[in-house]
Amino acid sequence: MTAAIDLERKIYSLICAGDGVSAKEIARRLGTDRTSVNRCLYSYPFIRDLCVRDGDYLWHGLIRQARPHTGLSDYCGWYGLVGEFMELGEEAWFQALLDGCGRIGRNLNDTRGLYHSFRDTRRVMKDLFADMRGVDTSGWEICFELRIRRSRHIRIYADVLVLTENRAFSLEFKMKDGIAEEEIIQAAKYVPFLEVILGDGYDVIPALVLTAAEDLFRFERIPGSTAVLPVASGDMLFNVFDEYIGGVL
Repeated sequence: MTAAIDLERKIYSLICAGDGVSAKEIARRLGTDRTSVNRCLYSYPFIRDLCVRDGDYLWHGLIRQARPHTGLSDYCGWYGLVGEFMELGEEAWFQALLDGCGRIGRNLNDTRGLYHSFRDTRRVMKDLFADMRGVDTSGWEICFELRIRRSRHIRIYADVLVLTENRAFSLEFKMKDGIAEEEIIQAAKYVPFLEVILGDGYDVIPALVLTAAEDLFRFERIPGSTAVLPVASGDMLFNVFDEYIGGVL
């Protein structure tokens, strides 16, 4: 990471961690000059598109880097705590999801296949949290149909995003039983952007979930990289969380 990019990310995180901060205060806290700060404030895409300046010249983040992540719900079809999700009936959740997708501009034209995939994803997540008896998941945040599209520079998509105290699981769902290279790439594509949005306190973990498969859990190399990501069937998704958290059963 270059010094300029590091400064941009530090400024963005400082803005999103508080309730309003001036450019002068940002420069003081980071030990840098106002000119460098102002350059970042008006050129860094994450600040330009996901931060606002109020009438008192204080900067605010549209998505807070604190639990709960205030503002994140504005970019989700459905957002809430896992405890709330587990208590909500399927039809109430489904209607709220459709309403939310309409609010964020999610295309719902492919109603038959898309609606089925929504319900399929919900079933897998309900079963997952029911199986995870070893940890208290009720206070975790869960997002369905995350869509952050502020400009051509910032586009972040996730079928499901689960936020624990310090980890973010970005789950790409496919109603298939085979592993495709392009879907591995798709699952990992937005990790660098989520790392900026959530800040240094979060480890972002991408995973590909194949809901038509059974008894599948393995790691696959991300093409063009030495990194790997987990691939799991719906019935084995708990292994992804156990791998990074431990003691989930």
